[in-house]
Amino acid sequence: MRKNWYEKLNDYFPVEEMKSKEHMDLLLKEKKGTYKKDEGPHHVMMYVEMEDFIFIDYLFVSTSARGKGIGTKLLEKLKQKIKPIILEVEPIDYEDSDTEKRQRFYKREGFEHAKSIGYRRRSLATGEISELEILYWSPKQESEESIYEKMRHTYETIHTYKDKELYGKSYEAAEKVLSLDESAEHQPTT
Repeated sequence: MRKNWYEKLNDYFPVEEMKSKEHMDLLLKEKKGTYKKDEGPHHVMMYVEMEDFIFIDYLFVSTSARGKGIGTKLLEKLKQKIKPIILEVEPIDYEDSDTEKRQRFYKREGFEHAKSIGYRRRSLATGEISELEILYWSPKQESEESIYEKMRHTYETIHTYKDKELYGKSYEAAEKVLSLDESAEHQPTT
């Protein structure tokens, strides 16, 4: 039995990082033109396209198709829009080799780690707190402060969209979830 796009994402991403299907369907319908799905036999990419940036919500490439350039082609298509691209990624967990492969892939694709941005959010599904890293690619020298503002906008307009209606409770306010340490942005990378 072939899986639909949501089942593919749900099987791959941790439950605490997943939006409900109802949430994603609502975003696709009510934020049409902003919240988008790019789907093929071996991939699913859900992303947000704002006037001045793109946020990748989910990017999945099937195990059988990895290493064949699908992820690179999807990112290249977005890079051609000449806007900063932002995404969330799990920190490297050496017990889960996928986390390291993902980080290596994005680094190879020119993404930088926004070291000054802290991101900790509680899952409404599990109650668990996930600490994620913010990665970004920019066609020009985008400041991490600018990336932070774009991430905050995404959190407030996409992640928490109709959260009380969909999940029966609200996500925490952006100020509790996202933080900006401006001193970290100017420290040399090692």
